[in-house]
Amino acid sequence: MTMLADLLSTVFERRLRLPGATADDPRSTETLAAALIGTDGEISGQQLGRTILDRYSKMDSTGKHAFFSHLANAMDVDPDRIRSALNAWEQKPGGETYKMFTRAAEPARQEFIRRLNRVPQATGQLVAMRADLLQLTGSDPALAALDFDFQHLFSSWFNRGFLVLRPISWESPAHILDRIIAYEAVHAIDSWDDLRRRLEPADRRCFAFFHPAMADEPLIFVEVALTQGIPSSVQDLLSEDRDAIAAEDADTAVFYSISNCQAGLANISFGNSLIKQVATDLSLELPSLKQYVTLSPIPGMNSWLDEQRFPQSRITAENAATLAAYYLTEAKNAKGRPRDPVARFHLGNGAMIHRVHAGADLSAKGLGQSHGVMVNYLYDLAKVAQNHESFANSGRVAASAEIRSASALGKKVILEEAVS
Repeated sequence: MTMLADLLSTVFERRLRLPGATADDPRSTETLAAALIGTDGEISGQQLGRTILDRYSKMDSTGKHAFFSHLANAMDVDPDRIRSALNAWEQKPGGETYKMFTRAAEPARQEFIRRLNRVPQATGQLVAMRADLLQLTGSDPALAALDFDFQHLFSSWFNRGFLVLRPISWESPAHILDRIIAYEAVHAIDSWDDLRRRLEPADRRCFAFFHPAMADEPLIFVEVALTQGIPSSVQDLLSEDRDAIAAEDADTAVFYSISNCQAGLANISFGNSLIKQVATDLSLELPSLKQYVTLSPIPGMNSWLDEQRFPQSRITAENAATLAAYYLTEAKNAKGRPRDPVARFHLGNGAMIHRVHAGADLSAKGLGQSHGVMVNYLYDLAKVAQNHESFANSGRVAASAEIRSASALGKKVILEEAVS
């Protein structure tokens, strides 16, 4: 797999070497941007692109906001041109008028971003650029259309066909391991010894998606525990004193941490493909595996209970799991989907809510998010497609009978509190 990744990386990154970047070019960045759109020369285009990227890297937040505002406004679509092209296509449908319409409907900034991406090593810089843009878009909605253009292009550039799945082990290069520590977003990795416990034992696995244009940067990774039975506590799963088992003795693969690594790739979905690919690969490697589950956090539970004016002091070891079941199955966002982001992710992938566990994560983060409750989402490989379709088409939440019963009890607890 590494050889394939290296080959693809060479294909993506072995571009024409440029002469020195024209850092002293007297023209403004806006003028350079217009020149980049207007040039047909490969070498001159890459020189312009490199100069723009170098300048951008030195901008402060005010400069970046001005840069993005220029792209959003000066490189927007021309409504009159769109109407004219649409009228021409309606009067004489055909390849030429269709081409004219699609060109008119695409803002010039999309081509600008494409041309920047021709510069060697630019893909990672553009991902970082979008991360900056996302931070600014919250305070300036006028930049939202520009972000849509980035997302549109990234959806093509980072589609599953370009992604390479690599196993991460204790023998992986140190710079990759260092990134795994830095990007772990669910259960913090406290030290290199902690990382070693997650990677080296025979009953542990880690897999990451990479893109050839960012060969040293994981895009998303999943940590997997091979167990006997479904675990109910992350403390036990990650305990320093646990006894490892032979991989061949495991009957369950537990996806206990999934971390997105690149803020600039927000809303570019990799997790669905990652889990399914890892499950497929593990099933081929270890025929003894019979079930694939997660042990997942419930990040929005406590904040939702606060909104329901349910006192945190009333959450007990006895009712925490039932409240979690009710929240996961019934709490919705403005679009009518599960409010909890982790639930939306796994249910959208075709999993079902299988079981909830009180006292499963006693860390400060776990207690703060969900009073320590965690949930198993079950990936039944024979039913994931059906579950996905039901959720996508009607919003149906797939849940076990145990969860449905617990949810009913959770509703009763909330109603009783409301009238007390």
